[in-house]
Formats: sequence, structure tokens, C-alpha cells
Amino acid sequence: MKRCFIFAAGTFYGLRERPAAGELVIAADAGYRACLDAGVTPSLLLGDFDSMEQPPDFPNVRRVPVEKDDTDTMLAVKAGLEQGCTEFHLYGGTGGRRLDHTLANLQTLLYLRRRGARGFLYDLDFVWTVLENESITVPRWVPWALLSVFCMGDRALGVEEQGVQYPLSGACLTPEFPLGVSNHILEDSARVAVRQGVLAVGWELEPLSGR
Repeated sequence: MKRCFIFAAGTFYGLRERPAAGELVIAADAGYRACLDAGVTPSLLLGDFDSMEQPPDFPNVRRVPVEKDDTDTMLAVKAGLEQGCTEFHLYGGTGGRRLDHTLANLQTLLYLRRRGARGFLYDLDFVWTVLENESITVPRWVPWALLSVFCMGDRALGVEEQGVQYPLSGACLTPEFPLGVSNHILEDSARVAVRQGVLAVGWELEPLSGR
């Protein structure tokens, strides 16, 4: 397993896990500022630099056109996949004034999953990932921890949620009704599974100290 840490230009709520020596760290445009705030030196700085001026002294910069199909975060994801990374941690991919980028980054998690990698998108004391025809077990970090599950596609069949306040078994989730929002983890961990389809799964984390 090779990990990639991506810092985007949304709201940075704090570093959950510090990259180890030799792991790939990519700053996407103004995500460079979040790297500086976290005391992390990126391996690569890329973007169209519409959110900040390109720093004149950074040695490894990949500048791209403003008019392009990929977001800067997606370009960072593609760069990480090119380097053989299979686990991605995305910071600064939510919040700010751009709900459209939050939605784009949730879709990017599915892009990763369909290429054999798993992504984690960090929000304020919350983290998101995507499942497709599979299951995941998530720990309970705090009492009465929140867990939310949303269908990403036409429908998700055979959905199960165990260890939660409102369990599901063999359920069908659809994108027009948010049945899976705001559940609570009651046991030490919760299990979420989908037999056929795609789910966005988010769960509450322990608050970071010093914030």
C-alpha cells in the first residue's frame, strides 16, 4: 500500500495523520497554504494558480491551463495514481464557498475506487469514502458518533448497516430520498455493505486537540 496525501484549496480543518518520510504529498494550487499551515513540505505543487500566485522558489511545480476538464484536485489524484498510490487522503476538499467542489471531490472518490484505490475526504471532524459492491467497517471514535450513507447512482441494492441506531438489511437506497442520513454508531464499530451499487459513507471523527 502506497499512500498519497493531497491538499486542496478548500477549508483545512487540521491534519489527521502526518505523512511519513517518502510518502507522496501533492499541493493542489492554494492547497500549498494548508501544507505550510500543517508544517508539511509537498513533493509536488500543481494547478492553474487561479487561487494564489505561484511561489517563485518552490522547486517542483507543474503548471496547467485554467481551461481544462480536470479540477486541480483531480489532477493531483491522477498524479498519485501514476505513482502507484492506492490510498489517498484528501484535505481541503470541502468547505469554503464552493459546494460544487465538495460534490466534485465526492465523485473523485468514486474515480479512485474504480481504479483500485481508496480515497478519504476529510471534513470538519468527519471523513468520507465511497463503496461499490463491497463492505467497510468503521470504528466509533466518539460516543453517539454520526454515520451517514448516501446512494451515488440510480440505486444501491442490498444495503446493510450494522452496529447502528437504525440498522438496515437488504435495503434499497435511491438518490432522491436521504434515508441514510444521520445514523449513530452504537457499538465499537459499524459495518456498511452494498451488494450492488455505489454508496458515499461518512463517519464522525474525534475532535482534533488544540482547535
